Amino acid sequence: MYDIIVVGGGPAGLTAAIYGRRNGKSVIVIEKSVFGGQIVNSPKVENIPGFTSISGDEFGDQLLEQAMEQGAEATIEEVVKIEKTSDGFCVATSDENRYEGRTVILATGTTHRTLGLEHEAELIGNGISFCAVCDGDFYRDKTVVMIGGGNSAFVESALLTGIVKKLVILQDLPMFTADQKLQEQVLSAGNVETKTGAKVVAYETEGDFEKKLVGVRYVVDGVEETVHCDGVFLAVGLVPENGIFKEYADLDERGYFVPDNICKTKTKGLFVAGDCCSKTLRQVTTACADGAYAAIAASET
Repeated sequence: MYDIIVVGGGPAGLTAAIYGRRNGKSVIVIEKSVFGGQIVNSPKVENIPGFTSISGDEFGDQLLEQAMEQGAEATIEEVVKIEKTSDGFCVATSDENRYEGRTVILATGTTHRTLGLEHEAELIGNGISFCAVCDGDFYRDKTVVMIGGGNSAFVESALLTGIVKKLVILQDLPMFTADQKLQEQVLSAGNVETKTGAKVVAYETEGDFEKKLVGVRYVVDGVEETVHCDGVFLAVGLVPENGIFKEYADLDERGYFVPDNICKTKTKGLFVAGDCCSKTLRQVTTACADGAYAAIAASET
């Protein structure tokens, strides 16, 4: 019986583990893929307090090391179900293991929606990025493509216009859906080109073994065109994976947790933290703050 079971090993979950252990609680972190979360896909991060520059992968490793040095346990398994019990919760995984905990912190994060095109997976972090704050400087004075036309795409684009030589925004809808003021801010920059009704169909690459991104192919009105570029930023949506927990925690219309008083849910002993929650800013710093709140609340339960 653990005092705290943390589901998700990103910045929120690992911070929760650190704070839980410092409060003298037994903690296990269950992560389905990679400890560190989405930040591990960023080769260079410069907006985390205390680090002038650090790779996302290194940052994730340091968080995990810190949590385990504090005495937290960690395992790579996918959580498929939680159940309320008389003593707390039972967490079941796809490996058919069952973990008992007095409290649970759900820090499941989100997944960036992708296009599912050939070579996309291997180019993520090596030509394809999601975060202009994290990766924009890699493309200083270069040509990049932004795929997407909503608020997220234009927020990222606003940062990129001051960095890159040329920004090409591709939107598959007939018009952009971002707020008008955001559009005006970005489209007034002198280094921005746009294409609406543009469906991206392929990434252009060079190299047989290690692929290098050199362009994007898209179709407008049945005509295929290519834009040559040094990098691509994807802003086609985020996908929370919270559905299996909806019995115990309220979700909004997009599937994000709706916490009460920062981290609490409608179920006593169940807390949520990080990007999986409904919030206005999803950054490493806000995820870590959520993890700290959740762990303290769990420790006091």
